[in-house]
Amino acid sequence: MPSEHQLLIFWLQLLVLLLGARALGGLMRRWQQPAVIGELAAGVLLGPSVFGHLAPDLHHWLFPPEPVQRALLGGLAWVGVFLLLIVTGMETDPALIRRLGRATARVALGSLVLPVLAGVALGVGLPSSFVGEGTERLVFALFMGTALGISALPVIAKILSDLDLMRRNIAQVLLAAAMADDIAGWILLGMVAGLAQSGSVDATRLFFTIAGLGLFLTVAFTVGQRLVDALLRGVLVRRWGVSGSMTMVLLVALASGATTHAIGLEAVFGAFIAGIVLGRSRYHDTEVFGQLDGITRSFFAPFFFATAGLRVDLGLLRDPEVLGWGLVVLAAASASKAGGAYLGSRLAGLPQREGLALGIGLNARGAVEIVVATVGLSLGVLNDSSYALVVLMAIVTSMMAPPLLRIVLRDWRGDEEEQARLERERQLGGNVLVRASRVLLPSHGGPNSVLAARLIDAAWPEGAEVTLLAAGRDVPSEDLAKVNAALAGRPTSVQHEPGKEPLRAILDQAALGYGAVAVGATDERIAGTLISPVVDELLASCPLPVVMVRRGARLDPETPPRFRRVLVPAVGTKPGRAAQEIAYGVAKRHDARVLLAHVVTTPSFSQAFGYAYDGQHSARADVAERVVEEARALATEMGVRVEPVIRNGVSAAEEILALARESHADLLVLAANLRQFTGRPFLGHGVEYLLEEAEATVVVVTAPPGWGAPAVGRRG
Repeated sequence: MPSEHQLLIFWLQLLVLLLGARALGGLMRRWQQPAVIGELAAGVLLGPSVFGHLAPDLHHWLFPPEPVQRALLGGLAWVGVFLLLIVTGMETDPALIRRLGRATARVALGSLVLPVLAGVALGVGLPSSFVGEGTERLVFALFMGTALGISALPVIAKILSDLDLMRRNIAQVLLAAAMADDIAGWILLGMVAGLAQSGSVDATRLFFTIAGLGLFLTVAFTVGQRLVDALLRGVLVRRWGVSGSMTMVLLVALASGATTHAIGLEAVFGAFIAGIVLGRSRYHDTEVFGQLDGITRSFFAPFFFATAGLRVDLGLLRDPEVLGWGLVVLAAASASKAGGAYLGSRLAGLPQREGLALGIGLNARGAVEIVVATVGLSLGVLNDSSYALVVLMAIVTSMMAPPLLRIVLRDWRGDEEEQARLERERQLGGNVLVRASRVLLPSHGGPNSVLAARLIDAAWPEGAEVTLLAAGRDVPSEDLAKVNAALAGRPTSVQHEPGKEPLRAILDQAALGYGAVAVGATDERIAGTLISPVVDELLASCPLPVVMVRRGARLDPETPPRFRRVLVPAVGTKPGRAAQEIAYGVAKRHDARVLLAHVVTTPSFSQAFGYAYDGQHSARADVAERVVEEARALATEMGVRVEPVIRNGVSAAEEILALARESHADLLVLAANLRQFTGRPFLGHGVEYLLEEAEATVVVVTAPPGWGAPAVGRRG
């Protein structure tokens, strides 16, 4: 156990390192540079190079070389990099990596083989004064090859995040290639360590590591994915909240990290893979990601990078021989890594600028290289001079990568496919309802359910999954098949809950991480209800937005609808925005004309008649125009042309109905603020009037109280 004094020093170390990292990181951001440069620089300034040189006694008191004190700092630093890799994994897109698989493989191979060969050549050519005492030249050369071959996945991830590049194609290739290089590098390090300690390679251990890695990856993305889905689903079913989900995420990551550590790789690789699996889960809670991302980037990651810089003693570079050879090693490491990655990218057919950026990004070696250097020093392969060479390479390559990446990728937009994907992600990220989250569709197999499925399929993005829920009674398979057919080409799943009361089954399923519930209304209103008992109760108690679809009277239930005229009111509320997102999505799919209506209500018909000519109402007219303009801007963003219409009238509902009939609108999309009234949900007189009187198909978006807070999720 650490003593009271050691704990006091530890807390002071935390205070000083975090303060320095955050201050210099913020300064770098003000200078339009990534924060990681300042975080690494804070450690270098607080280390023996500056602080230790200016105030050696105080530095020795604050950062004593005691094993316990180093272990306290080192343990927390490893927690920091572990959490950073979980977050990075959650932001990694496996589907995108698969599409770029050939490019990733060639970049990874080029960025590994060339630096390893360069490192071996340097190991042969360096003077004997850099070789650890008693170490064979071959072992030293192989170690230098390993040191030059490795990339620092944590540093690369932080740089990409700071530069807001994580969702770019090049970022996904960088992460995948860095992971491959690091895995190969750690395997090589194990071989070299075996040679240094016993004079031979432990073939059994090497086989165990390689076979274990293959088995781990296979299990993680098959059985492991299903197990993670089941665990996260269990948390949601039991309503353990964000804290329960966070605990489960950390437990999964720790188990994964322990597994990779046990097979001879670093635990951070397990954290990275766990992050990918967790991010792919259909039960992934975006709020958990937001909280984990926040604490990691505000505390743990800056602390880790400051601790990495703290280990650097640049005073050794005062020796001209060490400095000269240090520059040679730095040049060889940078040229070989950048050249190998660039060559691989060109062979894969990637653009020239992306090839340059890949080489620059993979050249960052950071704290991972310092760990490698520390291993080499502890094994006696390196001495103080060669250790300084490797550490210099680690720090300089990490600090030069961000500004060079910024220069190379300035104004680089990628190909048309990437631009379209990024624009789609950006637009969806700003939506309040139509997002990439899953949609629950309780279905009895009737024509309204089929129509609801068609509208959801038209409005929601292609990758959003829809779950069909047959609850309360056995739904004929042929009826359910009709609903499923309306979602052809979209990821779907089917849940059967024949033994549960329908409303309970819907609400239980809705708690499992969905973004919205879509439901088809009954054709005939049941007396004493708004729609039907189940739909009424669903509207009243559902914690999610509900998209209710009522089929138009003239719509043929057997023929897929083709909407030509869509009418949506502009009302300036978040449910109104949600209704517009649905209306524009359907219009874009059906190439429909969109009428964007806003009604200025007046107390009397005479005022309505004279409204447009009365100057005292100019402020209200200005508000109307602003509301319409905001809705029109969203349409433009979604690639939909709209026709704005501003009307004056005593009743907004009657004006909307009249406009729908005049324009022959066949789809009316409305928003309702849900309230409880006389024992049933109340959508407002206007919405309920339109539900009863409109001949067109009507979609009503209802929102539960408090809905509409900004979503916390992946950064686009």
